[in-house]
Amino acid sequence: MRWRARQGSVEPHRQTRRHSRQDQTGRDVIEVSASTLRRIEAGRVGIKGPALNALMDRYGVTDAGLRDTLLSMAKSGKQRGWWAKYGDLPSSYRQYIGLESAAEEVHNFETLVVPGLLQTADYARAMTSEDAFEPSPEAVERRVAVRMQRQELITSGKLRLVAVLDEAVLHRKIGGAEIMADQLAALLDAGKHWNVTVQVIPFREGAYASMLSSFHILNFGNGPGVVYVEGITGDLYAEGEDVRRCTVIFNSLRGAALSPTDSTAMIEEIRDARRNE
Repeated sequence: MRWRARQGSVEPHRQTRRHSRQDQTGRDVIEVSASTLRRIEAGRVGIKGPALNALMDRYGVTDAGLRDTLLSMAKSGKQRGWWAKYGDLPSSYRQYIGLESAAEEVHNFETLVVPGLLQTADYARAMTSEDAFEPSPEAVERRVAVRMQRQELITSGKLRLVAVLDEAVLHRKIGGAEIMADQLAALLDAGKHWNVTVQVIPFREGAYASMLSSFHILNFGNGPGVVYVEGITGDLYAEGEDVRRCTVIFNSLRGAALSPTDSTAMIEEIRDARRNE
């Protein structure tokens, strides 16, 4: 599934796409051609308030809160996202940044690496430099800059992040012991913010739900959420029942993890070990 990757315009496109597939008369409601409707569905063109109202009426969207949310997001969708200037980024990554920028809360489970929203520049640089396609130093620095700018959602308090990490994330010395020690220290600092929660699933837990797959759940206030899974051959976006299923799994992961306080103690211990190497 593909959605417009621009802050504030994701949900209207998802809603119109969902219903217009079932009822092609949607193009008659807003008086557009079939090709224009397809571009709206694909997120390549915007949708204005009056047209969105007409579509919501046609498709029976009666919830006042949801209607207000969709109209507000469509209005702000006219704004150009900061990530648009990074044209060399994969389109799927730009799409994710747009979703993330529109979200109110992200639940992120990671099996092997620190969440992008919590990475230090050196950690991100070490990871990006090891890309199998051997990006140029300039491309690496642009990727790092994008990741650092994404983190403004956290530092500004616009986004709440709940991150659950496998203990393996803490032990993998990406960039070497010193860079990893600094990264663990940054994790500890992030956990002090009101809008960041970090929990660790210890090795002693054994097997647990979804231990083979990292994923994100993005929540948009009154609107339905989105599940995002990054893949080697393509990224997956899912909604509806998949969001509910992944939410159950994420809650199970939090139950298997150490408390935030005990997680902090574990991170501190591993950080100190890295600093003593």
